[in-house]
Amino acid sequence: LCIVTERQVASYYLEEVCSLLEKECAKLEVYIFQEGEESKNLSTVDSLYHFLITHEFDRKDMLVALGGGVVGDITGFAAATFLRGVSLCQIPTTLLAQVDSSVGGKTGVDMPEGKNLVGAFYQPRLVLIDPNVLASLPDSTFADGMAEVVKYGYISNREILTMVSQPDYKANIESIIYECVKIKRDVVAIDEHDTGLRMILNFGHTIGHAAEKLGNYVDLTHGQAVAV
Repeated sequence: LCIVTERQVASYYLEEVCSLLEKECAKLEVYIFQEGEESKNLSTVDSLYHFLITHEFDRKDMLVALGGGVVGDITGFAAATFLRGVSLCQIPTTLLAQVDSSVGGKTGVDMPEGKNLVGAFYQPRLVLIDPNVLASLPDSTFADGMAEVVKYGYISNREILTMVSQPDYKANIESIIYECVKIKRDVVAIDEHDTGLRMILNFGHTIGHAAEKLGNYVDLTHGQAVAV
């Protein structure tokens, strides 16, 4: 196994995840990169390829994405393309990744010309969602995920909007995550490659992606841009 993560997530959860996984595999490696959307590019993926080659990974092995949407997208794209495909596990640690980006198999990186212009549809073998990790998120990062949650309420399930409008909605976050994942699972099962129904999941993203690009991926987070 190779755990792919970024520095901030590693400081919280890497030791615990390693202690759990090292008992289950012959070899456990860790690849850590600089956090942030600005790392979501081909250069980071290229560095990961060389790391895997150096450590003699082959098609029997697995990449484990431990982190938010950037980690999941980069690791997923690397898994889809390294040796033409190795197994992938997603362990999302942000609300945005838990309700949206870790599910459905969209992977990829940004280009100077735009967001997510290079990527692949590649389904993980497993998505492991633990709502307890959300307690470590800064409020702003949690709010990023709420933009996607509200999106699901608007496009499919008004009850989600009712749940998040309650003052104590965080007490029901497991149910909120479940409802969002259920919607995405059902849509992707019908239209995996985003040529029909799945385009409804892009609600708020067309203008959002443009806003991110115009801010060079640093002025606005993905969740902020979608919320706008």
